[in-house]
Amino acid sequence: MADFDVVVIGAGPGGYVAAIRAAQLGMHAAVVEDDNVGGVCLNWGCIPSKSLLRNAEVLDLVRNAAKFGISVDNLTYDYGRAFDRSRDVVRRLTGGVRYLFRKNEVALFNGRATLQAANRIAVQGESNYTISADNIIIATGARPRHIPTVPVDGEIVLTSREALELRDMPESVAIIGGGAIGVEFADICHSYGADVTIVEMLPRLVPLEDEEISAQLEQAFRRRGIHFMTSASVGRVIVGADAASVSVTDSEGIEGVIECEKVLVAIGVIGNVENIGLEAAGVRHERGFIAVDDHMRTSAPGVYAIGDVTGKLPLAHVASAQGVLAVETIAGLDSPPLDYSLMPRATYCRPQIASFGLTERQAVDAGYSVNIGKFPMSASGKVLAMGETAGVIKLVADAEIGEILGAHIIGPEATELLGEVGLSRLLEGTTTELGWLVHPHPTISEALKEAALAAEGQAIHT
Repeated sequence: MADFDVVVIGAGPGGYVAAIRAAQLGMHAAVVEDDNVGGVCLNWGCIPSKSLLRNAEVLDLVRNAAKFGISVDNLTYDYGRAFDRSRDVVRRLTGGVRYLFRKNEVALFNGRATLQAANRIAVQGESNYTISADNIIIATGARPRHIPTVPVDGEIVLTSREALELRDMPESVAIIGGGAIGVEFADICHSYGADVTIVEMLPRLVPLEDEEISAQLEQAFRRRGIHFMTSASVGRVIVGADAASVSVTDSEGIEGVIECEKVLVAIGVIGNVENIGLEAAGVRHERGFIAVDDHMRTSAPGVYAIGDVTGKLPLAHVASAQGVLAVETIAGLDSPPLDYSLMPRATYCRPQIASFGLTERQAVDAGYSVNIGKFPMSASGKVLAMGETAGVIKLVADAEIGEILGAHIIGPEATELLGEVGLSRLLEGTTTELGWLVHPHPTISEALKEAALAAEGQAIHT
């Protein structure tokens, strides 16, 4: 008889959610974690970065208080204290995860897990264990991807992990990569006084978003004085004692050099598949990620994989959903597979970006006849009252039946707005029905109604 029904390797947002769900379903569950619970997300990713972004938002609000009729003299700020606050937030949340383990009677083993077979794990830590399980869920996460020509030293050339350990803001930063991580760090660094330049290889910032959303972000960044280069490539990075020189070739083939104190490499992630015994268990992996089917099963019977290590979509909420799906599959429940095309995406720079589904170009390329509903944030009374007018809501709908194919939002609290459209899509709602819904006034969410009405040619306020 196995020691546990389910053992999860890794206590990130996928792993700890999977273990708790397993316990709820009556399984004897355990988690093996060689670091703090919460994974990268809670400890060195989503949570501390959002805490720092909130600090940056407050700082900019105070800095611009005059437009609200408030005078602030002798403004001072301390990035070190912002860092300390972010770590306090982390401690509260990771402590909460430990409490949930105790509440749900999930066993926690501290140490490094290595698969010895598809049903057996060696745990090496302060004490060494061998534990058996009827089912194993691999949730080892991912780490930042490196550029071979840009070696990370952790001092001058950083990944997001080292960047979140800084207690002092550098005077200048070159950020390689204009995706979500790159633009979020650009926001923080610029707000705290750093001279920031983003270098993005593709033709626009946040290149996975709708083209109009990218254009809006680029316009907002220009207004704020955040520099960026698109369709640009990085060559050599020469690191000195306390600075670096980054060679860059722009879109016209002109070479230049960015002199900066720090270089942040933010070009994506690669799965943590090494040295965890995948071969011994018969688990197949390719190009740095574990291959899984629609219910998170790997090539080895009884072994599942979830989260960033699968390479499906490296987002914490996706990992959590995969964890629930894997456990419910183990329990024999008829849970539907995840539709990754409809998973929400959120970027917390200012203005915020939130989206799901097809962009306008993707929908047209897929053969849809589309209606586009747009509403500018500048036409929202609540947004005007807040003093943050940049942004737009854009809905992509099937012209024939009104089905919402995609939602793309940039503006204040965009990440909080996406849930309503997502629920409409989940319930197979249309732009007509979203346009029927009466929203409270004045709210930012009214703009969703107007965008839906615009898709039907019925918008009132534009």
